[in-house]
Amino acid sequence: MRNLPVVARGSEFVMGQSLEDVAKFVGVKTGHKRLPPPEILHKWVLALRAAQRHLRQFPQSRINESAVENRHRPIRILGQHVFYIADAYLKAVNEKIEYSPSNTNVPAADEQKYKSGDEIARYGDEVIARLNAWWDASKNISFAQTVPTAYGTQELHEVFERSTWHSAQHVRQLADVLDRFGIAPEGRLTAEDLKGLPLPERIWE
Repeated sequence: MRNLPVVARGSEFVMGQSLEDVAKFVGVKTGHKRLPPPEILHKWVLALRAAQRHLRQFPQSRINESAVENRHRPIRILGQHVFYIADAYLKAVNEKIEYSPSNTNVPAADEQKYKSGDEIARYGDEVIARLNAWWDASKNISFAQTVPTAYGTQELHEVFERSTWHSAQHVRQLADVLDRFGIAPEGRLTAEDLKGLPLPERIWE
């Protein structure tokens, strides 16, 4: 196994990254039906724009604090990660580069690339522009085609959805940190914004 989480039963195992793979492995049905790709894109851009708003609200004096107490992950690195997820997705679909944690996480070499919330938000503009350009060029493609990932070959539709809710979950976390700082998050994602995405109920799960 290359990454966690893993679900194991005796000598058999499956990567825990795909909800459908885990459900099939343990013999249950999720009842989840993926949203159509246009709706997923709309929700992803909503989440990325919310991340930009939230990042611009963080005082520069606090941007290097850990986002959560039990893990050393500075707020600005969490903010970059939101957009690196989209970057990794685009590399997977455009260049067939494996979609993996090594591509969605911020590498050590890039940790000092953006030092303020505004700089990260401006990087987000570039990512959103590339995502929209990909959509404009590819919206008529089959989302049943496969994409290479660290948790096995997956349908494009699955990776598209996963990338969207992955970004959105971290946007919820950025808003939660602002709340903790006593700053009201501007344009917080609503239940309607997230409806239909298989997000964890808890923000730090």
